[in-house]
Amino acid sequence: MKRPSRKHLLRWILFLVIAAIIGLYIILPAGLGVAALSLSREAVGAPPDGFEAVQLATGDGLALSAWYKPPSPANGTAIVLAHGAGGSRESVRRYVEMLARHGYGVLALDLRGHGSSEGATNRFGWQGTRDIGAAVAYLQARAEVERIGGMGLSLGGEVLLGAASTYPALEAIVADGATHRCVAELLALPSEQPLYRNFTARVMYASVQIFSGAAPPEPLLDSMIEAESTTYLLIAGGGNQNEVDFNTLFAETVGDRAVLWVAPDAPHTGAFDRYPDEYEQRVLAFLDAAFGSRH
Repeated sequence: MKRPSRKHLLRWILFLVIAAIIGLYIILPAGLGVAALSLSREAVGAPPDGFEAVQLATGDGLALSAWYKPPSPANGTAIVLAHGAGGSRESVRRYVEMLARHGYGVLALDLRGHGSSEGATNRFGWQGTRDIGAAVAYLQARAEVERIGGMGLSLGGEVLLGAASTYPALEAIVADGATHRCVAELLALPSEQPLYRNFTARVMYASVQIFSGAAPPEPLLDSMIEAESTTYLLIAGGGNQNEVDFNTLFAETVGDRAVLWVAPDAPHTGAFDRYPDEYEQRVLAFLDAAFGSRH
């Protein structure tokens, strides 16, 4: 049997190396972008005690599902609560109950394409400002709601921060685990600016734009800066350095309007599980200070 020549082996090695590079830097990130457009229908259970199921209407004609409980008469503030990518209001039930326990009204919604809400999803939340707009409009129409805030986890936090400049009625926002949703937001962090660091992200986001037809949203930092009257509590899991770096950048850029808590050793959005008492105390102290809560 004739043995393959050295030249033949080198060709195969070169072919495999090129195929691996294409797979790793083109096919895989493009596939992740396409996967981000898949619907996420997490099952939603019955509303928590004292809540009712309601429907919100977006400006582009979608019906979003939500749970709502009015604030106590002594409080008057309602919080828009937004879940993370692939989740639903069911996945933030503990946060819903925490806020309601302290007299805050809560409107916990399923973002478009998630849970029971209509619409095509984009797990990077590029259409999320419209969803937050529907929530704000619903609360502004409620006589019992005097002031409005927001709280979001991961994608939910990013969507709220990105909507802050469009909806100044969101006077205070708690963002747990927010980082970035598009190339412009990624490049705000100096360590991510070299091409070797952001190339695969560029491919992923480009595939989202091509296959969804949607344009990337306004960058988070631009929105946070433009929302001059909004204050922020930024929570980062200390076990995720990228998350810490982004939230440190947010806090330093916004200045006195932002408070940063890095939860030691906590994973992404894991601060509540790791430090439940401190988490609740910090969130409620921030909201009470922002709204002068009377409960």
